[in-house]
Amino acid sequence: MGRRASEDSGSRFARYVEGLTSVIGHADRAVPLRDYCVGLLAAEGRKSVEPMAAVTAPAEVSAQHQKLLHFVANAPWSDERVLAKVRAMVLPAIERHGPIEAWIIDDTSFPKQGRHSVGVHHQYCGQLGKQANCQVVVTLSIANHHASLPIAYRLYRPQEWAEDAARRKKARVPEDIAFKPKPQIALEQMRWACTAGVARGVVLMDASYGSNSVLRTGVSALALSYVAGIVPTVKVRAAPERGAPERRMSVKELAFSLPKHSWRTITWREGTADRLRSRFARVRVRTAPIRRAAERAEETLLIEWPEGEAEPTKYWLTTLDKNISFRRLIDIAKMRWRIERDYQELKQEIGLGHYEGRGWPGFHHHGTLCIAAYAFLVSERETIPPSGPRSSGILTKPAIPDSYRPRGAPDPAPTSRAQLDRYPSSQTGRRDHSNSAKMPMLCT
Repeated sequence: MGRRASEDSGSRFARYVEGLTSVIGHADRAVPLRDYCVGLLAAEGRKSVEPMAAVTAPAEVSAQHQKLLHFVANAPWSDERVLAKVRAMVLPAIERHGPIEAWIIDDTSFPKQGRHSVGVHHQYCGQLGKQANCQVVVTLSIANHHASLPIAYRLYRPQEWAEDAARRKKARVPEDIAFKPKPQIALEQMRWACTAGVARGVVLMDASYGSNSVLRTGVSALALSYVAGIVPTVKVRAAPERGAPERRMSVKELAFSLPKHSWRTITWREGTADRLRSRFARVRVRTAPIRRAAERAEETLLIEWPEGEAEPTKYWLTTLDKNISFRRLIDIAKMRWRIERDYQELKQEIGLGHYEGRGWPGFHHHGTLCIAAYAFLVSERETIPPSGPRSSGILTKPAIPDSYRPRGAPDPAPTSRAQLDRYPSSQTGRRDHSNSAKMPMLCT
């Protein structure tokens, strides 16, 4: 990317922020909106308000800190309107590579100390892989094979927290926000997306959501198909035409009962290093109890049992057409991993989990602006040719005084910004990112 390309990126960013300004409310919010987005993209390290103030206004860090803090924590602008505008501006760039194929529901967590920040509770923290003090957010994303983007973002508050009136008031949680389990939050996000006319896709969910029969029923009631991960203990009854036992059994037990010819090795996509393949079986089943089985439509149970493993590793239920090709079915099921890439980039490169305020409005405003900044980078992916350099100059930032250090920060050693398309194998395993274009980097 040459200088002209860099200037074009800067111009596109200015137009993008101008589009967001049109839904932000008062005109005096335009500058802090721009500066907050610039800070999220250009600041190195932690993306809390003070470092972003130093990046965007190095000559007046204290005043800029107050402006940005007020904008994100107190200004009453609408997260829903901003996210809708983000979707309207970025969706055409995604759909140039094909229609939306999937809606992905999932959640992500942010470790957090103390008990006063909104929603903080001792609960399962996926980022740490154990129970810990953290905040958990439920998201809905749209995706095709080119890109994915979160379009809804809502904090989950455990019941104990949600029913604590004093903490609710201090954190400025709206009165109409009651306790809701994560699957219910996800279902409401999908209802909203249907009402908003979002391009529909197959709903993808992992076993923590897909094992919830009420959620699966709710998805079907919205006339949406799903590929839902489930736990091995979910009970089903195999359809008699498949020749499998008709009694109800766990999907794990059913997998072990299938004859050898039921299993096929499928290659569903070319990965970064080699082909992505595994061994799968599919069988038509019903999940309702026997006394009600005739009232429920059949679904397809998809099972993955890699060669060399002692037992199957994954199970899905899907309402997709039973005649869909085996390879296409698996390709769709595996698209759910796109959200893992989004979460990683949003956290590591945009600072999604770096908000240090305690209130409900600021927490969601920060998340919205992180998604807005990330969406701009998603729209810029195609501006970098495969043979081009791995970084492009999108933004430049003012020189920060050498003496500046965020409060409590050690003197940093100079390091280069991590590349957005690089993933430690210990974190992502063999997840497929082969069709994800390189993410533009920031010129610092």
